[in-house]
Amino acid sequence: MREAKLDPDIISYNSGISACEKDDNWQHALLLLSEMREAKVGPDVVSYSAGVGACEKGNQWQKALSLLSEMREAKLEPDSWSTTALGSARARRVSSGSGLLSFSTRCAR
Repeated sequence: MREAKLDPDIISYNSGISACEKDDNWQHALLLLSEMREAKVGPDVVSYSAGVGACEKGNQWQKALSLLSEMREAKLEPDSWSTTALGSARARRVSSGSGLLSFSTRCAR
């Protein structure tokens, strides 16, 4: 888009992040979220939820939790999609004693 001198908006970023989620490409999803911030296009619930989903699919539960924490800091309420992804990540990691349950409980406050 930038090569064509077009500035991406929140819809194009969200579409890209959602495509990354579907393609199991969590790294690129996080890159797009970072790009959004740099471009002063504030991520919304859709942006974060797709990023959380991409991280969950990539078994990156710590990054998913970090995004949920960022959502809270941005005064955005996680939607059912992001909390479902968190539940899935929790189910995968709860037996490892990794502190996921404790951290996710703090994020939910």
